[in-house]
Amino acid sequence: MSMLADAATRTDLLNRLKRAEGQLRGIQRMIEEGQPCLDVASQMAAVRKALDSTYVRMTVCFMQQELQQRLQLDDQGEGQLGSLLDDVQTLLGKVR
Repeated sequence: MSMLADAATRTDLLNRLKRAEGQLRGIQRMIEEGQPCLDVASQMAAVRKALDSTYVRMTVCFMQQELQQRLQLDDQGEGQLGSLLDDVQTLLGKVR
C-alpha cells in the first residue's frame, strides 16, 4: 500500500489531527474539573466526528492517488475523477 504523496494533503490531515488532539486535551481538562457528563459527551462526539472526517478525507485522497496512478489518466480524466471523489467524500460525510 502506498503512502500519501501530496504534501498539501498530508499537511491538511496533520492539521485536522492536531485540532482533534487539542479537543481531546480539552475533554481531559473538563473531566479533571468535574464538568457535567453531557458537556463531556458532547465534546467527545465532536472529536469522533473530527476523526471520522479526517479518515474519510485520507481515504478519498488515497483513492484518488491510486486511481490516477493505475489508470494513467490525462488532465481531463483527473478532473473528472477529482469531481467524482469530491461527491464520494460528501456522501461518506453524510453517513456518520
